[in-house]
Amino acid sequence: MSIEAGNPSALAIILIMAVVTLVTRWGGVFAMSFVPIGYRVKRFIHAMSGSVLVALLAPLAITGDNGARLALLTTAVIMLTLKKPLPAIAGGILVAALFRQM
Repeated sequence: MSIEAGNPSALAIILIMAVVTLVTRWGGVFAMSFVPIGYRVKRFIHAMSGSVLVALLAPLAITGDNGARLALLTTAVIMLTLKKPLPAIAGGILVAALFRQM
């Protein structure tokens, strides 16, 4: 199945996906407004960022090229040393881009 970009149904699909995305994001904020943010909830939220990072990068270790594997290694090293996901992601992207340029 393919949809041409100029087709009006493609615009409808994009708009529906945007609405669904907004509803899920706002729905999560609304649902969390009823949850008291205690110690356990804070730990859970903190652990989620690391698990999302692993879920995104783990398939690259199996199916990715050497640039992806080097980016994964760089990300892991930065994450273990700094313990912050944002610099780790940025480092992995930078290393993959530089490796693929050479």
